[in-house]
Amino acid sequence: MKITCEWCGDQARICQSTVYWELPDGTRAIKITETPAVSCTSCLMVYQTDQVTKEIEDQLFLVDTKKIGKSISYQELMALPRLLKRNYFDFS
Repeated sequence: MKITCEWCGDQARICQSTVYWELPDGTRAIKITETPAVSCTSCLMVYQTDQVTKEIEDQLFLVDTKKIGKSISYQELMALPRLLKRNYFDFS
């Protein structure tokens, strides 16, 4: 599958990266390792797709963030039990 960079339009590839995310309550930021990402071979931009960004934001909104330390892997974050089944405040 051919991936196109959303920034420059050249060829890109799927990879994993480390991201830093502010918790929904604004109390602190956490490091999320092994996060799915897109890496451009031309402009060298590394970014998360809109889908991955939404998945992270929804999950952080729906889990008990007090149980998350300073760092967590993407897979561990997605596996945390949710307090609600879905984000009822997302009207998109």
